[in-house]
Amino acid sequence: MTQRLHIHLVSDSTGETLDTIAKAALAQFDDIDVVRHFHPLIRSEADLERTIGDMAANPGLVLHTMVNRDNRRTLERACRRHDLPAVAALDPVTDALSSLLHQEAQARPGRQHVLDAAYFARVDAIQFTIAHDDGINWENWEEADIVLAGVSRTSKTPTSIYLANRGFKTANIPVVVESPPPDKLYKLTHPMVIGLTTSVSRLVEVRRNRLLSVGQAPETNYVDEDAVKRELAFARRMFADNGWPVIDVTRRSIEETAAAIIKLAQSRDMELA
Repeated sequence: MTQRLHIHLVSDSTGETLDTIAKAALAQFDDIDVVRHFHPLIRSEADLERTIGDMAANPGLVLHTMVNRDNRRTLERACRRHDLPAVAALDPVTDALSSLLHQEAQARPGRQHVLDAAYFARVDAIQFTIAHDDGINWENWEEADIVLAGVSRTSKTPTSIYLANRGFKTANIPVVVESPPPDKLYKLTHPMVIGLTTSVSRLVEVRRNRLLSVGQAPETNYVDEDAVKRELAFARRMFADNGWPVIDVTRRSIEETAAAIIKLAQSRDMELA
């Protein structure tokens, strides 16, 4: 039987941290119908009153990252008054850090979003990645941190964008049997080249769905199983011949693929240091 759960995500910043925590936790449970109430940028009394009103009207779990102490006290009192379970999501981490660093945490909402050097580095990485999608501007691939190679529909573009949001300048190149990549790909020294592959059945399924979504006939060489096998074999030989690490994306989400890539990149950086 499906259970309905109201969950209130309350933050005096963007609420991205809360949203990520909630998704990770909820993924561990089956048969639940989750109604998310997203309350970001709660900084004034009026904002707080509206949020508390919604919480009272739709009782459920309150997950918060309220940094402002006065607003946090008001929120927690309201939770007790309405008998709502409340969890301060970051408390265990900040408490542990406070103990280790022998200093109190600064109560500054959104401090992780300040426009510092790291922020502008991420913006630069995103701009670079968008400009180097699908083999475009290959002449300056040497400026990239990561270059992803793979046949069509192996999640190169979304993975590249995710990595860019983590601050990695990422280019990607489609591996096409009839159209070899530029020789520059084999001579790169700064970026880490990583091959993406997948299973034949999964690739055929993804490609067929893509063709159907754009109104094209789903029976072409693009989705022919033998042709797809040859494509993947060609790509794997290319990866092996050049000693590039390979990640199979068949059962991986974009986030999981990106995490594996970041781990490879960090290991390489440590070896080079």
